[in-house]
Amino acid sequence: MTLTPTPTSTTTHDRDAGHTDFPERVGKVAAAAYRARHHALDMGEVQGQGYVGQALGSADIFAAVYADQLRYRPEDPHWNGRDRFLLSTGHYAIGHYAALAEAGIIPVDELDTYGSDESRLPMSGMASYTPGMEISGGSLGHGLGVAVGMALGLRFQKSPSRVFNFLSDGELDEGSTWEAAMGAHHHRLGNLTALVDMNALQADGATSTVLSIEPAADKWASFGWYTQRVNGNDAAALLEALDNITREAAATGRPSVILCDTKVGKGVPLLEEREKAHFMRIEEHEWQICRNQLTEGHMKGSQA
Repeated sequence: MTLTPTPTSTTTHDRDAGHTDFPERVGKVAAAAYRARHHALDMGEVQGQGYVGQALGSADIFAAVYADQLRYRPEDPHWNGRDRFLLSTGHYAIGHYAALAEAGIIPVDELDTYGSDESRLPMSGMASYTPGMEISGGSLGHGLGVAVGMALGLRFQKSPSRVFNFLSDGELDEGSTWEAAMGAHHHRLGNLTALVDMNALQADGATSTVLSIEPAADKWASFGWYTQRVNGNDAAALLEALDNITREAAATGRPSVILCDTKVGKGVPLLEEREKAHFMRIEEHEWQICRNQLTEGHMKGSQA
């Protein structure tokens, strides 16, 4: 198993927006997403199965936040001045661990313990186990409610910290999500951003057939949120949307949401077309094929 070493830092990671040329920021995010996808494949191989497709599909979203937006201290995950990233979809933990390793919050070598007994990296996210994991995952639909309370509490403390909540399109089936969305607008939480992975897939099948959530953008907008919908596998589109939030919404006290259309298994053609993609079982001989395809695709993209 090959793990790419990531240097850690003892300094505060500040938001890059406004301080670095946009193409440089895009390149940084794209490179981080590529490495994170490799991490996800390496972790998946430990178990031979798992939520690898979601990790590959959402890697650009995680990278855009951690490599460009989030304020944190790698050596002090509980630093009071940090921005908060809440993973509502606990089963996406494999993707979050890859981002935390890229951020230097957990050692890259520790990814090799993913899902193992006594590991700090269980298959579903647990705040009590993992540095940098703000909330525990479990039943879906609760993350945004926690994020609203956290954002409100930070405002009462006069903290400049922001709250990012990652949730899935399937969670838009949950009434509690919309109650939280209504509360965020009522309290004018400009320090709150929701990132929705619109991969169109749930455990029971396509989101459109389980319970249609469209028109999703219109619904969020009607709840008073500053709403954008972008290609969630396009680093430039994600950064533009995040920059828009800083300019258009945060300063006016309006919660923001980015609906991110993604492809399950993104970057690995073998997995992009796999029919049973929610929880993937990958054969032993296929893991290196997946890595090769990921590398080949990245190299072609960087040369384009």
